[in-house]
Amino acid sequence: MKKTLHSNGKLLLTGEYVVLDGATALAIPTKYGQFLEVDTFKKKAIHWKSFDEKGAVWFEDFFDLKNFEFKNEGDKISKTLSKILREARKLNPDFLSEDEGIQVTTKLEFPRNWGLGTSSTLINNIAQWANVNAFQLLKHSFGGSGYDIAAAQNNVPVLYEFKNETPEFKEVSLPWNFKANLFFVYLNQKQDSKEGISQYRKNEVDEKIVQKISAISRKLPNCNSLSEFEKLMNLHEQLISEIIKSPTIKEQLFNDYPHTIKSLGAWGGDFVLATGAEKDMDYFRKKGFKTVIPFSKMIY
Repeated sequence: MKKTLHSNGKLLLTGEYVVLDGATALAIPTKYGQFLEVDTFKKKAIHWKSFDEKGAVWFEDFFDLKNFEFKNEGDKISKTLSKILREARKLNPDFLSEDEGIQVTTKLEFPRNWGLGTSSTLINNIAQWANVNAFQLLKHSFGGSGYDIAAAQNNVPVLYEFKNETPEFKEVSLPWNFKANLFFVYLNQKQDSKEGISQYRKNEVDEKIVQKISAISRKLPNCNSLSEFEKLMNLHEQLISEIIKSPTIKEQLFNDYPHTIKSLGAWGGDFVLATGAEKDMDYFRKKGFKTVIPFSKMIY
């Protein structure tokens, strides 16, 4: 009965926001992800227990096997989890149809506030467990473009498109010889992706800009130099800035940094990518941004 599943976290290197309008995006799976372990439980119920990266319990509840009603009345996480389980059963009526108790344990490999995909790794793990399509499960629960599900399922970067409500992606390699000059810097705050998307939807998006961003995404895997990479990243930042009518994160927080800074995902939080040498990262640390992760430690 015992089963252990794992899904990768995600970073969106290009195509933030506009991936929802069909732009080609470059999504990168992270070495950090989430485990889901299923085992038998002595009572006829689902006992759900979630651990953070330090081994501390951050969520626990009991769900009945019939309708996934939960014990913690009013708990938002329990309500969301119940909905995901119900949607999984709609997609596969045989899911948890046997009258047996289930112990579910989830274990994160990254802090929840990092924005690497606490939800998407959960969705993909549950989809594997329920033997259903993870993109369909996402559509009927959280919604979104699904790039994070593609990252959850792959150990290599993917060029991702979401057109006519249909996800399409292909694996790509990043044979960059400048990876030692790429770092991920955490901005000390989590960004609400739903809120960011809501704000984005208020703007009119020029199809030409969408096409330009798609072109950047397709060019990136073939970059031959750091300078070419930085040029593409800087152009991408300016294009998104035009669309969402917001200054870039470099203009807001790091305007005297001598190299490139690129937002990843919804602007204003989570991680940014910074180019430079290891010694350049002291710039961020001195400003209070202590979490700086080299590319090689974050990405497969």
